[in-house]
Amino acid sequence: MSNVIKIKKGLNINLIGEAEKNLKELSTDQYAIKPIDFIGVFPKMLVKEGEAVQAGTPIFVDKYRENIIFCSPVSGVIKEIKRGPKRMLLEVKITADGKDEAIDFGAENPKKLTREAVIDKLLKSGIWPFIRQRPYSVIANPDDTPKAIFISAFDTAPLAPDIDFVVNGNNKDFQTGIDALSMLTKGNIHLNLDAGVAHSSVFTNAKGVVINQFSGPHPTGNVGVQISRIDPINKGDIVWYLYPQDVLTIGRLFRKGIVDASRIIALTGSEVLQPAYYKTKIGVNIEALIYNNTTDVNKRLISGNVLTGDKLELDGYVGFYHTQVTVIPEGDYYEFLGWGLPGFKKFSVSRTFPAFMFKNRKYRLDTNYHGGLRAYVMTGEFEKVFPFDIYPLQLIKAILIEDIDLMENLGIYEVDEEDFALCEVVDTSKTEIQSIVRKGLDLMRKEMS
Repeated sequence: MSNVIKIKKGLNINLIGEAEKNLKELSTDQYAIKPIDFIGVFPKMLVKEGEAVQAGTPIFVDKYRENIIFCSPVSGVIKEIKRGPKRMLLEVKITADGKDEAIDFGAENPKKLTREAVIDKLLKSGIWPFIRQRPYSVIANPDDTPKAIFISAFDTAPLAPDIDFVVNGNNKDFQTGIDALSMLTKGNIHLNLDAGVAHSSVFTNAKGVVINQFSGPHPTGNVGVQISRIDPINKGDIVWYLYPQDVLTIGRLFRKGIVDASRIIALTGSEVLQPAYYKTKIGVNIEALIYNNTTDVNKRLISGNVLTGDKLELDGYVGFYHTQVTVIPEGDYYEFLGWGLPGFKKFSVSRTFPAFMFKNRKYRLDTNYHGGLRAYVMTGEFEKVFPFDIYPLQLIKAILIEDIDLMENLGIYEVDEEDFALCEVVDTSKTEIQSIVRKGLDLMRKEMS
């Protein structure tokens, strides 16, 4: 076991509504695959409304990389192909038939296959999109060879699911997934764990990986932070990454020969009556997930965590990469003299309110900005929660003026928008920093392609 890598900069936000370690089966027939979940993908439809599908049936491909296939997570019928402005493809809705019929891609030992054969099976089954790359956080290019593969086996975001609980008992599937990934790189597979925590044997007994231990506040669980400490990305470098449940899906493909799109999702948040874990499928309908299990207040439904998740409507669907759903109060109110009151129950990262004296207190936070958009000022606050060896404010400004060379020099290849989530929290200017960083990454990808 390696030495512990300690991260000092960051911030833990303690919220009410952590999921109890109680696994429930979710019964529903409504699922969807959302092309908007995949950065840089231009979907080309392969099915029509009313068409019958099986788990593993190709639904659409990337118009410019037709070997990148996206498949149905369940068997059933294509209910609706939903489009938005300019005919943008938003959702492919599927009504499951409950039969769990799946295309047989053949069970095989990945260690007995060539690299090309492993990649071909992952592509044809539609499981390849689970593998993403840094820089840019886009679906990996199967023609590339990464210098390393990273798997973050813990999450430090607010109310994040306990990944050890989620994967427990799936030793064979996880190991088979690791065996398949080992065929994709000549470098190391880094399995990163939370130091000081008793981990599942799924992780501790894994073979063919380099186990690294981390300690520290959020964003220590972000794969970008882990890469920066172990194998930093320079210009021209490519690192692939994925998460433990993705590894299980890969392992099940090779052990069973089918696409098993099972997902354990943590339903969390202060407005959930009974926060728990639910076993379901990728792209499950949010209404089925929260049915009769939330308060009556006006609430925000979030696919993901409160820092980086996506807002959902009641008829929406959980994102392809998300294993958490959060429900918090909507901040649709104004507070008279809010800044002038003692604020004993308010969360604050400064000493504006007494929160700094109660570090372990849990809060019921809403979406209220508590202010409006203001001039962008230099405060020195970003550096306290940003654990990269990068000047965050300077990089953001370089992105705003679209200075490619300056963005490179300031380290844009190392980061993703999720790494700036805490900068948004502490930003007195109320700037949407994550969207700025994403625009910068998209610009770099366009310029470098």
